[in-house]
Amino acid sequence: MLEPLGLDEATSAVYHALLRAPESTPEQIAALVNRSLTEVHQLMDELRKLDLLVPTWTNPDVEHAVHPRVGLAGLVERRRSELNRMLGDLAEASAAAEVMAEQYNELLTSRTSGDVEVLKGRANASRRIEELGAKARESFWGLIPAHVDDIVAPPEESPDLPLLERGIRMRSVYLQSMTVSKPGLEYAAYMHKRGNEVRATPTLPLRLLIIDQEIAIMPLDPATESAGAVIHRSPAVLAVALALFDAYWSRATDLFAPEDRDNESPLTPHEAEVLRLLAGGAKDEQVARLLGISLRTARRITANLSDRLDATSRFELGVAAAKRGWV
Repeated sequence: MLEPLGLDEATSAVYHALLRAPESTPEQIAALVNRSLTEVHQLMDELRKLDLLVPTWTNPDVEHAVHPRVGLAGLVERRRSELNRMLGDLAEASAAAEVMAEQYNELLTSRTSGDVEVLKGRANASRRIEELGAKARESFWGLIPAHVDDIVAPPEESPDLPLLERGIRMRSVYLQSMTVSKPGLEYAAYMHKRGNEVRATPTLPLRLLIIDQEIAIMPLDPATESAGAVIHRSPAVLAVALALFDAYWSRATDLFAPEDRDNESPLTPHEAEVLRLLAGGAKDEQVARLLGISLRTARRITANLSDRLDATSRFELGVAAAKRGWV
């Protein structure tokens, strides 16, 4: 039990013998612990190094075993100091390892194999994509399979805004699950008003960015977003990427078609409030309770709005109402 303090079984045995028989000679201690005299002398040297066997105050030529409460407590404190120092060294080593890992990531980022550039890790990928976006000359297209919870920054801090301000033509396809919520739809509307062509679709296969129809950026591992990204410049991969984007773009819903904009809102107060609650994700029962109307009335208002906007689902109802500026 005392081995963490530097006392193995043999050293502990000699220490106990010296405590029990402080007047004993090394020869007597050897007989008590059943070890050779040479070994006992070596073990006593270990006890001296641990400050458990020290000269007496009155006679420096005579030694005595230090009381365990004093001697072992001192060893515990010494060991604790050593461990704290080791923990400090370990923390410094860990920080150095992080620096080395980052340098290795930078090395991986700079490596290219023909028309392929591998970006290890989310940080490297984001930084490189931002660099490439800043160099875009004409267009920046994207399949964005993000949910509303993934948009942590307000829209005015979006990295897309500098591109739009430079006149870069942008096309973005979002998931319907993002745009059906009020925050998600507001985000999409904000980007659309600044020139981004925005559409939505039920599913997307992966995140895909295409810059100037010359560079395609895909995830290194579609199942692990933090793994990094791969940049492709080969004509074959670009052809596939463009075909994939065009397929989803052509089938996606145009959320803000110019012909659908209508700033007038010929709605009753109840209809306007029902739309607002539905856009916030409320169910018919919640709408009825919050407005103090019957469930039948709430459902009738929803059905009438769907008929007027030619909507067959709550998603289509929300999109159609948003296009007219009703929510």
